Amino acid sequence: MSLLTINRLHSNLYLLMKRIVVTGLVAVLAFALLACAPTRPAIETANWLLAPERTGPPRKMQSPFWLKMGAFSVATPFDGKSLIYRLGEQRYEKDFYNAYIATPSNMIANASRQWLDQSGIFRITVAQGTSFFPFYTLQATVDELYGDYRSKPEAVVSVQFFLTVTNPNLTNPLITAKRYTQRVALANNLPQTLILGQQQALAEILQQFEADLFAASATLPKPITRK
Repeated sequence: MSLLTINRLHSNLYLLMKRIVVTGLVAVLAFALLACAPTRPAIETANWLLAPERTGPPRKMQSPFWLKMGAFSVATPFDGKSLIYRLGEQRYEKDFYNAYIATPSNMIANASRQWLDQSGIFRITVAQGTSFFPFYTLQATVDELYGDYRSKPEAVVSVQFFLTVTNPNLTNPLITAKRYTQRVALANNLPQTLILGQQQALAEILQQFEADLFAASATLPKPITRK
């Protein structure tokens, strides 16, 4: 092997070792910088439930028939799980980190069924999925469900109830269609404060609807029973 070849081999080996050392130093430096860098806090998410509870004794039963829950729908854009904030006349914002644990339609339907069942106005109030023959059927549309932060923060809930009777001899089976709206002032802009405000608003709506239903239940049109 010639001297020139040996010198070239030594030169290439030196360059290779130099590259290895430099690469190692860069890796160590990068690791040290990452170790010293501030850590970003994890994004926290929360799930919330609207479940107002009725208090007080049940009323006197006015109907020996049962009430069946029908479809409960929620208007767009309030039909999703994300909390909705109103920030301007036409500006709304979704909070993807704070959401209802179930869809608003299911939550409000369940809350309404439990509330009316505990009221005792009908013999029993059953869920939509049951096989009970629907003597009376309650449906609802939730038109508003949001936090209003345009000025002083408020929880806003608006529900329209539709009560019908199963009687093919009636030209119009609709007994009542009434809309209820409640606004509850909030102490701050926190999501948990909004949930408590919406729960209070829904409870007040169900209280009003129960009172109106009880007042009208004594003169409800008779349903057609199965033979």
